Amino acid sequence: MITLKNVTLRRGAKVVLDNISGTINPGENVGLVGRNGAGKSSLFALLSGKLHEDGGDFYIPTSWRMAEVAQDMPETEQSATAFVLDGDTRLAEVQRQLVEAEASDDGMAIAHAYSDLHDAGAHDAVARAQALILGLGFRVSELEQPVNSFSGGWRMRLQLARALMCPSDLLLLDEPTNHLDLDALVWLEAWLKRYAGTMIVISHDREFLDAITNVTLQIQQGELNRYGGNYSKFEELRAQQLELQQASFAKQQEKMAHLQKFIDRFKAKASKAKQAQSRVKQLDRMEKLAPVLAEADFTFEFKEPANLPNPMLAISDGSFGYVDDEGVPTTILSGVNRSVLAGQRIGILGANGQGKSTLVKTIARTMKPLGGSVTEGKGLNIGYFAQQELDVLRPADNPLEHMIRLAKELGPDAKQPSREQDLRSYLGSFNFTGDMVKQAVGTMSGGEKARLVLAMIVWQRPNLLLLDEPTNHLDLATREALAMALNDFDGTVMLVSHDRALLRSVCEDFWMVGRGVVGPFDGDLDDYQQYLLEESKRLREEARLAEQAHTSLASASSQVLPTPSPAVKPVPVAASIPAAAPAALPARDGREQRKLDAQARQQQAEKSRPLKKEREQIDKRLAELATERAGLEQKLTEALPPAEIAECGRRLKTGHDETAQLEERWLEISALLEEIEGFTAA
Repeated sequence: MITLKNVTLRRGAKVVLDNISGTINPGENVGLVGRNGAGKSSLFALLSGKLHEDGGDFYIPTSWRMAEVAQDMPETEQSATAFVLDGDTRLAEVQRQLVEAEASDDGMAIAHAYSDLHDAGAHDAVARAQALILGLGFRVSELEQPVNSFSGGWRMRLQLARALMCPSDLLLLDEPTNHLDLDALVWLEAWLKRYAGTMIVISHDREFLDAITNVTLQIQQGELNRYGGNYSKFEELRAQQLELQQASFAKQQEKMAHLQKFIDRFKAKASKAKQAQSRVKQLDRMEKLAPVLAEADFTFEFKEPANLPNPMLAISDGSFGYVDDEGVPTTILSGVNRSVLAGQRIGILGANGQGKSTLVKTIARTMKPLGGSVTEGKGLNIGYFAQQELDVLRPADNPLEHMIRLAKELGPDAKQPSREQDLRSYLGSFNFTGDMVKQAVGTMSGGEKARLVLAMIVWQRPNLLLLDEPTNHLDLATREALAMALNDFDGTVMLVSHDRALLRSVCEDFWMVGRGVVGPFDGDLDDYQQYLLEESKRLREEARLAEQAHTSLASASSQVLPTPSPAVKPVPVAASIPAAAPAALPARDGREQRKLDAQARQQQAEKSRPLKKEREQIDKRLAELATERAGLEQKLTEALPPAEIAECGRRLKTGHDETAQLEERWLEISALLEEIEGFTAA
């Protein structure tokens, strides 16, 4: 159990948590909520040991293993699989112990290490690591690519997979969905539902919190409040609590006013002075209830578009993709025939990497279509929020400078006020008040940058909004404000988002992007989630089959036997190499040619037969090794004399060496057989 008793936590001179108390029980899935800057990440830092309490008592069981997502960007040439596999700290430690034991030829230590490897799940560790990687949206072909070859967002997904790979009793997740598409989010949700330890999650995704949490802790104005239930239940309980608090406050104010009125009326009368003094004491002793101080809600609205062309645009036989640096085109979507009407609310769905952003970028004119046509309605004005839009902001400039530059670029035709005071007032409506309009963008949070981008888009009065993951850095209050603004928007909305609450509240139609085409999706988001889970399962099965095909011998490398056997005798390599191809010969009639072909096939069969026989013997031997190793591992789980344990260790080591030799020969034979078969086919 985690306990906090009268804990105070400061960051510099600011008191982040003020005399808070609370408990988190083993096995609870906790959602930690509160406005940006309330102290959620500071509490995480306290739990992980990066910060220490300034007052009070904090306790976390010392035996608990903790896992959290590293916030640094990984820089390594390791493959994605190896990087995630290293997240299993228990397995890495046992592997290190095995290396040391083998180096010192300590039979007993070797035996213990092999037993510990089995307990640590070494037999399926690679498969588990790759299942995590694929579930988070990577392709099978990317499993062995170096980490440094991926972009920042994908590397952070690998950090998440690494944290999930680590055996833990306490899992801390700070905004785990920020870099995920909806398909990866649905998979993560299903994975976390099966997590057996204690989990604490910071997230601004309402449906994600509802799906995986059963307790909610709210940080507000330095206080920590606990509510039983997920986020929706918390909102319900919180509303009831505020209502009761306000009613109690109003009732107390009424009573206090009545007492004060009595005191004011009779304090000067000698006959009533005693009663008046009693009322004064009663008023002084009364515990004052605080009024409900509701946090200021953030709201904004999109301005009415100057015009609404209908249709907004029409795509005819479109081919979308990209052109590389050498001018070679790569088509991602083809045969696209869709139209966008005025007032439509379109949610764009599709598994990761299927082309959603390619479709949006092409409509937004940042990419050119490779074929077909995109016909725009007269007066089309696009407001585009791209995933990388925050990177487009100039870090050294402040919000006011961004707005002044935008006003100059659009000129008087924008029919928008461009005086500095008007721009200051406009920024104030997006919560950029006071000195914030002069604050460098580079020092702002992700949420503040996202609000600035929204302010710049709204100012342009678009009639078509293209929003590609607009909520990544927005807190719950700002997401709700965005949903309300989109619902009141008179123009057309096309939305790519992993925030299902936003998709449900805004979108009426859905397009499905997948397997190279774009078409309507007739189901709802629940149907789509089921589709994503099935797609993720298909990818994992594909990876499992690929792993079996390419690393069947690697899995057998841990299967060892007591003593090498001379049963498998290698065929001389020279005898298995196919003869050189004959020189060109004069043309023969069909009968003679078929006879020569049959003779050639017979010669190749004679050469391949002993190789195939040898490979079958190796396969049989490896199967025996697997059986023997299972018996040895079972034996090591029993109470054995030290001498017998050491003997098991030596036999395991000897068998490991034999297995390595057999594997090398197996690969050599397979290569030769492929060469023979290729020659025969030619």
